[in-house]
Amino acid sequence: MPNIYDSAYDLEKSIRESEEFQSLKSAYDKVMSDESAKQMFENFRDTQMELQEKQMQGQDITEEEVEKARQVVELVQQHEDISKLMEEEQRLNMVINDVSRIITKPLEELYGEAESTEPAE
Repeated sequence: MPNIYDSAYDLEKSIRESEEFQSLKSAYDKVMSDESAKQMFENFRDTQMELQEKQMQGQDITEEEVEKARQVVELVQQHEDISKLMEEEQRLNMVINDVSRIITKPLEELYGEAESTEPAE
């Protein structure tokens, strides 16, 4: 019987060696090596985090904050290297989401069976 943790570490290694991760790392390194792109990207990330924190705490986000976030997003999308970084991050996230669906399949099947065996009313 395989050790689940060993399998998880093998999966981590596979992700690190994947084309998607390597492309993301390359795009990230390129952005981080350009001081203006790095600053712009960090500003974008800070803005995202601030809004997420407010949402998680149940605080209202002002129209001014929404507008500021929109402007920051537009700015980073116009920067070729940051835009590429965001595309590569999205590609890797798709892979990770696919893997997550695969590894949670036993739970879905288990609970799906439990729901289908309940008597109908």
